[in-house]
Amino acid sequence: MEIIDGKKLAKEIRENLKIKCDELKEKGINPKLAVIMVGEDKASKVYVRNKSRACDEIGIAFEEFLLDENITQKELIDLIQKLNKDKTIHGILLQSPIPKHLDINEAFRTIAPEKDVDGFNPVNVGKLSLNQDTFVSCTPYGIMKMFEAYNIDLEGKNLVLVGRSNIVGKPLIQCCLNKNATVTVCHSRTKNLKEHTKNADIVIAAIGKSKFITEDMIKDNAVVIDVGINRGEDGKLTGDVDFENVSKKASYITPVPGGVGPMTIAMLMNNVIKAANNQ
Repeated sequence: MEIIDGKKLAKEIRENLKIKCDELKEKGINPKLAVIMVGEDKASKVYVRNKSRACDEIGIAFEEFLLDENITQKELIDLIQKLNKDKTIHGILLQSPIPKHLDINEAFRTIAPEKDVDGFNPVNVGKLSLNQDTFVSCTPYGIMKMFEAYNIDLEGKNLVLVGRSNIVGKPLIQCCLNKNATVTVCHSRTKNLKEHTKNADIVIAAIGKSKFITEDMIKDNAVVIDVGINRGEDGKLTGDVDFENVSKKASYITPVPGGVGPMTIAMLMNNVIKAANNQ
C-alpha cells in the first residue's frame, strides 16, 4: 500500500510555478489573482487565506474583494465585469458558497472564460467535455495530476465516482473519460452502492460524509482517492473514507489532510500562471 503524498507533490508543483512566474515577470507580465468573497463564511476565510499564502510563495499578486452578505446581484455582476475589463488581473475566483439570494450560476457565466481559473464558466465546462484545452476545476485537475505522478493508468480501468457535484464530480467524469477510464457515477440516490464500489479498480469519494467508504466496500488493491473534508466533533479532519481500515486493502490511497487538499490550491496557482501566459 502506498500513500499518495499530495503535500509533497503540491510543493514540487509550486516550486516549478515560481520559476514560471519569475520568467513571466522578466517579460513584464505580473500574474495577478482577484478573489471575491461574499459574506463571512468561516471555512471560506480559511480557504482564501491559504490561497493568498500560496500566491505570496509563488510571486502571484493577490487582491481580495470582500462584499457584504446583503449585496444585490447587480452589484456582484458589476464587480465581476469591472474585473473582466481590468488588464492587470489575469484570474478571477468567486469563493463559494455565496448567500442564497444571489445567483451563483449567473456570476460564473459572467466571469470571462480566459480569466476563469476555477473552470466554472459554461464555456470552459463545454471545452472540457470536448477534450479541448481549457481551465479545469482545481480539485479534479489536482486528482488527475496525482494519477500522473504515481503512474496510475486509467485506460480501461473501472472507475467509480461517488458524488456528482458541479465543483468536483461532474468535471472529474470528463477528466477520467478523457483518459479512457470506464466511469460509473454514484450519488445519494444510488441503490446498492457497495455493488458498484466492490467492482471498481479506482474509487473516488466526494460525497461529504465522514468515513462513508468502508473496508467492505473496496476490493483488494483498489486505488482510493478521498476528496472529502469533514470536521469531527473532536475538531479533527476526516475524509469520506475510513482511512485506517480501507488502507489495509488499497494499493494507493490519499490521506486527509495532506492528500487532495494541497493539490487543489497548487492547481489554482497553475491556472493563474496559465491565464497570465495566455493573456
